[in-house]
Amino acid sequence: MKNYLLVDFGSTNTKLTAVDVANKVILGTAKAMTTVEEDIGIGFEKALQSLLSKTGPLSFHKKIACSSAAGGLKMAAIGLVEELTVEAAKRACFGAGAKVELVFSHFLTQHDIDEIIKHKIDIILLAGGTDGGNRESVLANATALGKAHITIPIIYAGNKSCQDDIHEIFDEYHLNGTIVENVMPKLNQLKIEEAQDVIRSLFLKNIIAAKGIKQIESVIDEVIFPTPHAVLKAATLLSKGTMHEAGWGDLVLLDIGGATTDVYSMATGAPSRGDVVLKGLDEPFAKRTVEGDLGMRYSAIGIAESLSQESRQCYLEDGFDLMSEAHYRREHVDFIPNIEKDYQVDCLFAGLCADIAFSRHVGKIDSVYTPLGMMYYQFGKDLTHVNAVIGTGGVVIHDDQPQEILGKVCESPDKPLELRPKNPEFMLDKCYILSAMGLLSIDEPLVALQLMKKNIVRIK
Repeated sequence: MKNYLLVDFGSTNTKLTAVDVANKVILGTAKAMTTVEEDIGIGFEKALQSLLSKTGPLSFHKKIACSSAAGGLKMAAIGLVEELTVEAAKRACFGAGAKVELVFSHFLTQHDIDEIIKHKIDIILLAGGTDGGNRESVLANATALGKAHITIPIIYAGNKSCQDDIHEIFDEYHLNGTIVENVMPKLNQLKIEEAQDVIRSLFLKNIIAAKGIKQIESVIDEVIFPTPHAVLKAATLLSKGTMHEAGWGDLVLLDIGGATTDVYSMATGAPSRGDVVLKGLDEPFAKRTVEGDLGMRYSAIGIAESLSQESRQCYLEDGFDLMSEAHYRREHVDFIPNIEKDYQVDCLFAGLCADIAFSRHVGKIDSVYTPLGMMYYQFGKDLTHVNAVIGTGGVVIHDDQPQEILGKVCESPDKPLELRPKNPEFMLDKCYILSAMGLLSIDEPLVALQLMKKNIVRIK
């Protein structure tokens, strides 16, 4: 039998999925607390014993893993203008499976550099200027990082005209630097693939070792992805399908966690109306955004703070002190609801996470009066016609009415300019298999696709 063991070393739990590739079945799943602070192998062994207690003895053809342990892959994105080169740098980071912990535009200050060190950033992505454009900012920022004796790996993905000067700065200050193609060589044009490849390469070479994960290599064949990138690969496969089997077409994936809310959209996002002109940065087919201020536990305060004082007062009048509830959840990250009001608050927070995160992800329409009459411009992706919205994350999966949470990403009269899904099907990744299927898709894409189509369930 050709069995695969697929492992996700998460920040909280280590999750295992055993797959019989020949018979195209999931043999079993199990999880245990991640033990990265002591020995990551302890949590892995506990999860493995739990798995084998359900399946019986198993031998594995291959054991492969992804990881977001110890905070995942944390990056700082530095650019020239926040709306352009910084945004391009952020998209490169997100698409490679990273969490953008810090964002800086224009010239770095000493305080900015202190923040990079304080937050224990894993990789710095330094961008800025179109090819042949602004030089001053990126050269000054590279020099500032050099003078600060930064040892963090730096990827330069800015103005091509500065590459020789950047190389000299890297050499002069003995920086751990890599030079790649400009993430925005022309205005509003994205070229992020090379930067993403290097990010993933650095993750494999340096980051997993620094986070104590390399020690597991004696029992795991390889750790090949940051977990969010594995999920992105799975969602792309589920959308596009393979040469031999169709996928589900355009879709949205919503992952609400304790610390972040991740939104994935698999769609070109081109305008669906003939009177709309696309403006702004290019949009990738497979897009991921991460909201670090929206989460059910670690980031619960960010949910409450995102609301206006008037909105919080309305909830207070209905008996929900959202700020107090958020502080409690932040201070008790292992909190599990056990009374009806606690369930209601969690459901409310999850709906807010979905709504706010999707507003930041989805495209918008802007109308402008011109001498030729009214013109309509689209910024971002048009997701009005996606076929499915798939939910994952504990709060969605365990809710009695998950469609109420997932429905928060849909078209709303309160947000008429946002290009939200109009009539999608709602589905759940109840078994947390997306990251596992992203791993399996490297060797067995057709099997991974078929298992996702079988195990991701429609909500009646």
